[in-house]
Amino acid sequence: MDAFFDERDKRLLEKDKYTFCVMKRVMDGDCALRLSDHEKLIVCYTGRPYPVWVWTKDGAENETMETAWRLLNEHGLMRPGQRFNLKYPLAEFFIGRAEKEGRRLSVSTNMFAYDCPEPKAPRVKAEGCLHKCAREDARELSDFIRMMAEELDSDKKTASEYLEDAEKFISQGNTYFWQDAEGSNVASCKFNPGGELASVALVFTRPEYRRRHYAENLVYQVTLKALEAGCLPMLYTDADYAASNACYTKIGYRLRGKLCTVECGERTAPD
Repeated sequence: MDAFFDERDKRLLEKDKYTFCVMKRVMDGDCALRLSDHEKLIVCYTGRPYPVWVWTKDGAENETMETAWRLLNEHGLMRPGQRFNLKYPLAEFFIGRAEKEGRRLSVSTNMFAYDCPEPKAPRVKAEGCLHKCAREDARELSDFIRMMAEELDSDKKTASEYLEDAEKFISQGNTYFWQDAEGSNVASCKFNPGGELASVALVFTRPEYRRRHYAENLVYQVTLKALEAGCLPMLYTDADYAASNACYTKIGYRLRGKLCTVECGERTAPD
């Protein structure tokens, strides 16, 4: 296994460009671990608190899945609380492999990947308007990022780290609020352009403002922005959250792929 990525890996991920859109983007950034045989297996990990991305080709052999299991153990990643984004066959292999060794692995999130080449305007137009986040919005945006992380029970950081993320997102110029008729920021959304695709993310509505079509209208407007930037919008959703999936399909998003997040628990048997 090599400790670097090259064009061969990007060509492999192109075959799963929807489900592994984020992996393709993060592998070009700062990573704590890069592993690839440039043919059957790619491992990418930026560091805690983020998941490890593990790509395998469709119909991966047991030998490849066993190699993935061994490598993650050798690098100390099979530890309580660590998460892995995988295709379902590899997830099933890992769960069974862990059980044999007295460990607990379980699927924490089922994910759908969507794209949206032809957005449809929401049937219900929400009051208010789109607002592009500016420098003075950083603290409020950091609150949205924190609230979303707490609600999802993932990627928790310190207040200063949330603020740092907010400032970075704003500097990229693709982060938006939906403002209601009173000028309150009630929902957030951003898109991350990356070659052909743009990943739509940070979709969050303050709890007290939900069921008023704010997110639907905001995501629609941000989807148009991504298309204007020359990218095909895509996003991930929790497959078990019917309301959000319905929201996206109403405005033209199409199901294009499936994957899951597996989380490592405490050992079920002593060493």
